[in-house]
Amino acid sequence: MVVGVPHSLTSTLADIIVRGYAGWNSRFALKVLDQVFPKDAVIQPSLVIVYFGGNDSMDPHPSGFGPHVPLSEFIDNMRKIGEHLLGLSDKTRVIFLTPPPMNEKQIQLVFGDVIKGRSNELCRPYAEALLNLCREINVKGVDIWTAIQQQDDWLNSCFTDGIHFTAKASEIVLKEILKAVREADWKPSLYWKSLPIEFPFDFGVPNSITLCDLELNRNMRYEPDTVSLCDQELTRNEQLESPPPTARL
Repeated sequence: MVVGVPHSLTSTLADIIVRGYAGWNSRFALKVLDQVFPKDAVIQPSLVIVYFGGNDSMDPHPSGFGPHVPLSEFIDNMRKIGEHLLGLSDKTRVIFLTPPPMNEKQIQLVFGDVIKGRSNELCRPYAEALLNLCREINVKGVDIWTAIQQQDDWLNSCFTDGIHFTAKASEIVLKEILKAVREADWKPSLYWKSLPIEFPFDFGVPNSITLCDLELNRNMRYEPDTVSLCDQELTRNEQLESPPPTARL
């Protein structure tokens, strides 16, 4: 689970909490949901991004153990998670990410027989059912399954081991999240350009403009059509600090 907002947003706009555990599934998440997101907390999150399904959709292990969760239970778990999060406060918003595709040949090459039971055939129904659930309970759904496969040479460029993302795939996910946040009709908006800056940059401090560029202009990588907040601030300050016209004698 991810509490907060996409990582490209700066620390002056939002506090970001990332929490994830290897091998977890929706069944495990449901067991700790009240502990991680207590309903009586003084401060509730503005946005929660939930990401499960890759482990749930694995083949059942012959021993009866393992992360597999049947599709019907997975959707029931995600429904309960979504409804709990939506009930935290009137201003808490929720995004579900679908499970992604995978490179089955690369998994076999890297892990051999250590990891079995992962396939796109098994994963696809979980992604499709999750998007249907999102529409049903009014939760934003980000279709990572489709977004990854729309990339050129996605099988070779998006995974480090057939399962985990490369930097390229992570940027794809980020762009899809930013798009969902930008297009949402949430009030107040959680789009990064709409969020108030907690501590404005002081352009009088040495190197502070460089820090501004690093913090704010990096969003341009993911949203190239936007105008940098840094550029807006610089223009405004230039206008305020322009020397007065020379007086005529």
